[in-house]
Amino acid sequence: MRCSVVGVGLFLALSVTGAAAGESGDWIGAWSASPQPLWTADFPPIPTLPRLLFNQTVREIAWLHLGGNRVRIVLSNEYGQWPLTIGEAHVAIAGTGAAIDPASDRKLTFGGKDSITVPPGAPAISDPVDLAVTPLSSLAVSLFLPQSSPTDTFHWDGKQTAFIAAGNQTAASDIKADATTLSRAFLSEIMVDAPSGSQAIATFGDSITDGDGSTPDANHRWPDFLAKRLVDKQIGAAILNQGISGDKVLSDRLGANALARFDRDVLSQPHIAAVTLMMGINDIGWPGCALAPNDKEPTADDIIAGYRQLIMRAHARDVRIIGVTLTPFEDSFKGTPFEGYYTLDKEKIRVAVNDWIRTGGEFDGVIDFDAVVRDPDHPSRILAAFDHGDHLHPNDAGYQKMAESIDLDMLVPKK
Repeated sequence: MRCSVVGVGLFLALSVTGAAAGESGDWIGAWSASPQPLWTADFPPIPTLPRLLFNQTVREIAWLHLGGNRVRIVLSNEYGQWPLTIGEAHVAIAGTGAAIDPASDRKLTFGGKDSITVPPGAPAISDPVDLAVTPLSSLAVSLFLPQSSPTDTFHWDGKQTAFIAAGNQTAASDIKADATTLSRAFLSEIMVDAPSGSQAIATFGDSITDGDGSTPDANHRWPDFLAKRLVDKQIGAAILNQGISGDKVLSDRLGANALARFDRDVLSQPHIAAVTLMMGINDIGWPGCALAPNDKEPTADDIIAGYRQLIMRAHARDVRIIGVTLTPFEDSFKGTPFEGYYTLDKEKIRVAVNDWIRTGGEFDGVIDFDAVVRDPDHPSRILAAFDHGDHLHPNDAGYQKMAESIDLDMLVPKK
């Protein structure tokens, strides 16, 4: 599968790039956004990123879950059909809006060169630069795209404003944007030199992990709140958010299915120690509504079979995998073109899947988000205080409550 090949390529590229740049060190992801393909025009959600970038700079902001003294970035052209040329790239401490701290600005190189052309299907990793960053700080990554660059590889639900401006403004202390977007283009990870004893924890999921329903630019996804808890308790673990809105366990559409992207987004990550798995509600909800009108509804056993594959693959790599229950979704998208996402029969599937997550004994631990956000008087419905408004996605308060419910000792066992 292409995802697995790219994951292995990323691992090898780390070694090759380090050798070419004459550097040594140990690296860990401090922030991530899973690449996904641009979908065809017949699919209802509308991408918010321009279809094509040319002679433009994109400045993207990322909130780091771990600090370090050196940084490097990972780019992805995984779904591109053409080579992607990066004419120049910079990284700096982010200021307000599109501004940066000029004293922190660093030009990035790739194998000692100022530019790089990334083949279709491939990642690219920058050489490291000296730049001290603290946990829970924001970095600005600026990419100059001198040639026609289709945005075939992107991350749709970024929940963070990116700024698009004419020409090469990668070194500008501030840029006047011609356009903004809440999606991400090509940037898939930021790495830091790994502090001693640090480990990575991947949160692998769909829109609820990706943060749909949270306030843009606020870093209020549940993995963000979790990262803050770890920092407050001085636990050296990086949270890598590998959620893709709309993603499913068993089939593709808004992103590669969980089984296809597990190696790339989880198992290939340096220092990966654990992964949380919260996915399956879209497998249940999509069939029969406008998102997938002709798809067959999976059974609970179908979804559980997918879980078992992920559990076996995680354990084969000595990675702990924590099951996360699926949250309530009664009346999801009611009165919208996606009505039919929820039915009583679909609710029975969700309940059966959750029962297996809780009692099956195959996960290394369980996080019960269903119990945290459901209405105690109406358990198939999300509590109104935690409902973003579509009866599926939590709001900021819901995401914070979810993160606060997690047993950190289960997630990061004491040595």
